[in-house]
Amino acid sequence: MANTEELVREALSGSVRAMAKLITLVENEMPEAMEALRRLYPQTGKAYIVGITGPPGSGKSTLTDKITKELRKKGYTVGIIAVDPTSPFTGGALLGDRLRMQDITSDEGVFVRSMATRGTLGGLSKATADTIKILDAFGKDFILIETVGVGQDEVDIVKTADSTLLISVPGLGDDIQALKAGIMEIADIFVVNKADREGADRLVTELSLMLDLSPSRSGWRPPIIKTVATMGDGIQELAEKILAHRKSLEEDNGLLKKRNNRAREEILNLIEQEISKYVHKMLKYDVAFDEVIEQVVARKKDPYSYAQTVTEPFARYYQIYKVDKGKN
Repeated sequence: MANTEELVREALSGSVRAMAKLITLVENEMPEAMEALRRLYPQTGKAYIVGITGPPGSGKSTLTDKITKELRKKGYTVGIIAVDPTSPFTGGALLGDRLRMQDITSDEGVFVRSMATRGTLGGLSKATADTIKILDAFGKDFILIETVGVGQDEVDIVKTADSTLLISVPGLGDDIQALKAGIMEIADIFVVNKADREGADRLVTELSLMLDLSPSRSGWRPPIIKTVATMGDGIQELAEKILAHRKSLEEDNGLLKKRNNRAREEILNLIEQEISKYVHKMLKYDVAFDEVIEQVVARKKDPYSYAQTVTEPFARYYQIYKVDKGKN
């Protein structure tokens, strides 16, 4: 505990080494991580979080690098969380993004951390939200989250970011089909990268038509920005649109609404995790559980009834809670 307190104190005083150690505690799900996050939490809530997602090969890492440089020109400090695929051999991140961002890692105003998905669906690591809090408490103005790559169901980034950038490139063929199936709604800004390729203008037109058909958003129509990240083309405009979206959210309380929803989701997830942890522990030491499994496999019992039996205390508590609150 004393060591955790020291790490928190050093991180808040500007120690990059202490911050990196705290992130490692979170990634490894060490018992000290929870206490560290409790102590850091009052210092969070100042950073603006930008999610950068899109299909593999769309240039997310290069765009993240260029956006960071543009934000640094404006005097902002930046934290980058690059969620890489999990290595099948070590369980760690493959670190491809770190290799593509080598020229900004020497900037003292930038901190880059690669994180493995460790099998987590949704394009984000489980530890991502906690790492955001550590970078936020450390004083980063912007936190950029680059996901491992988006599919039709991998939309967790929208629950985490204040602004979400959806990257697409011409020539992938099924880009628009993927966008139609639920991804369309997550973007606050559309980016057509590698816009020097044939078909870029057509992709912009298709995206614009889809926006015309989608439900309108109060006060903000997602812009479509053409970029060539390797050349730096369009990056300044893209950074300006990120800042414009932040201003728009702040003006109509949209940012507060997003963060309220995020806090609600986080609290519910934490409660579910705690309940699940104790249920697993209880069943681990229940000698009759193996017998129940055998009976379920033999079709003498069904899993649904047993699950209800295990969770019966929560059902009883819920009934008492309803009466206490005067709910029907």
